[in-house]
Amino acid sequence: MEQKTFFDAFSSKTSFGIGFISAILVLGTLGFVILGGCLLKGGCSLGDSDGSTIAIADDQQGEDATNVAAAAAKEEEPAVIPVVSETDHLRGDVNAPITMIEYSDFECPYCSSFHTTMIQVMDEYDGQVRWVYRHFPLSFHPSALPAAEASECASEQGKFWEYADGLVENRSNLSETTYLEIARTLGLDVTVFQSCLDSDRGLDVVGQDYQGGITAGVTGTPATFVIDQDGNATPVKGALPFSSIQSLMDQLLGS
Repeated sequence: MEQKTFFDAFSSKTSFGIGFISAILVLGTLGFVILGGCLLKGGCSLGDSDGSTIAIADDQQGEDATNVAAAAAKEEEPAVIPVVSETDHLRGDVNAPITMIEYSDFECPYCSSFHTTMIQVMDEYDGQVRWVYRHFPLSFHPSALPAAEASECASEQGKFWEYADGLVENRSNLSETTYLEIARTLGLDVTVFQSCLDSDRGLDVVGQDYQGGITAGVTGTPATFVIDQDGNATPVKGALPFSSIQSLMDQLLGS
């Protein structure tokens, strides 16, 4: 007996319609990939009203399919930012009135830029802000997850922030060689550090941070939540310049 194909069940007109729609979808996907490549190369940006340029966050560049799907699944649910706990990586005064929770990716170029901005924020608002770093490695950044894991292995030896700074400085050259080099530079026990990497135990924390980011509604990096003394959260998407963060901080602090 002759085997019928899927399209045999439809009329020629219907089959043509299905083929036409499929072609449109393929072309749309191709255009999306080309646009994503342009943005990932840093060739596309948004200009604000005063003529300065604000970098587009990674979620506006590549629209990682996994993250978009997760966000769509949560679209009908209210965003919930996981509370800061003793397991978080915290920089600054633990009792500071303002908390900035950043979901970030060590391979993300805009995260690197925002990291520099955050260091400036910490210097300018010493004692008034605490910076919480949480992992949100994007799947289209192949080195993001290994780098995050390496930072957790450094954290086991009390050097998370120093190691994070080192990863940002070496963002364009992330590799296992680089991870070990940073560990040596910081005086870590390299044998213990390598054992941690081999065990993959650092991935547990990374995974928890990532899932918490999904719950908070994060779809790309950097994504930051500025929380005031009353617990009100103001989302900051993308690598905003220091001047923008400064305006927000002064407003929240009543300066």
